[in-house]
Parts: sequence; structure tokens; C-alpha cells
Amino acid sequence: MSILAYNGSAIIAMTGKNCVAIAADRRYGIRGQTVATDFQKIFPMGEHLYVGLAGLATDVQTVSNRLQFRLNLYKLRENREIKPQTFVSMVSNLLYERRFGPYFVEPVVAGLDTKTMQPYVGSLDLIGCPMETEDFVVCGTAAEQMYGMCESLWEPELEPDALFEAISQALLNSVDRDALAGWGGIVHVIEKDKVTTRTLKARMD
Repeated sequence: MSILAYNGSAIIAMTGKNCVAIAADRRYGIRGQTVATDFQKIFPMGEHLYVGLAGLATDVQTVSNRLQFRLNLYKLRENREIKPQTFVSMVSNLLYERRFGPYFVEPVVAGLDTKTMQPYVGSLDLIGCPMETEDFVVCGTAAEQMYGMCESLWEPELEPDALFEAISQALLNSVDRDALAGWGGIVHVIEKDKVTTRTLKARMD
């Protein structure tokens, strides 16, 4: 078993019309054994910026703390909110520094541009190679299932409510086919003037 699959995870980010959504499952497990069903995998990094971390649970917590530290330094130095593209470079930098003994995490970044409010989604691998797309990105042990669901459900220019429905259905139906992810979900829909957070009930078996 890959070390990235040790704790199990499923994270999706999806773009809509002037909005973006990021969703994750809530399971924390050790291989097949479920330990908790309220594990945080998505972290706020700004008013319109969130990062989801799939992979080894200890490294998820370490990397989220290190990113928060670097973000605080950026805000002190620049005196402004960070752009999603700049944040992806920051994450890439952090991961690539440790490429010979990497953090076992695969980050997913979702946010709105600080000036244009254009939706942005991107993901990175464990040594910081970035991938930016116009539609959606997925990470975690349920990635293959999520790709199939997202390809079926995603459409361009989805309104916030339709985007929530699409990302929720993609997540819930994907984790039903993955024994290492699931046990509930959480969805953040990021719009220009607000962020809506909802928790999803899922199969608990």
C-alpha cells in the first residue's frame, strides 16, 4: 500500500460562474480501520482561498501549519491578500525544498483572484509539480472514481447552487466506491461576497 493511501482521502475542487467549490471527505483511518469521522482536510488560507490536503494525516497537519506560517509572513511583507496563483507557487516551493524526503501530501488549491474574482483551481503532487485547469481537480485514494463523476457532472458556468450539487454528488458517489474514504463530507462554496460551508451526511459503513 502506498504511504499516500495509508489514511485515505478524497478531495475535489471545481469551478463555476464567478464562484469555486472545494470538497473533502471527513474520514481519518489507519488502513482499513476508521479512527475518526471529523478530520479536517480543507484549510482556509485567505478570504477567498482554501487548500485541501490529501495524503498522510501527520503531514497534512504539518504542511497546513507551515503554509499558514509562510502566508502570515507574506501578508506582513506585502500587506495584501495573496493571489491563488502566487499561493500555488508558495506551496510548490515548500514541497520542492523537501523533495529528497518529501511531505506525503497532494494539495488542492481553490480560490478567487483577489482583483478579477476569476475562479481558480489547481493541484500539486508531493514534490510540488503544479497543475492548473479550467474545470476541476481531484486528489486522494478515490481520485479515479472522482474523475469519472466530475467528467459526467461538471458543466461550464455553473451557478453556486448547481455547483454545490455537482461537487456533492461527485464526492458522495465516488467515496461509496472507495473503502478508504468517505464517512461524511464537507463542501465550501466560495463566492465574491461570501463563503458557504455545508457538511454532507454519507454512508457510515
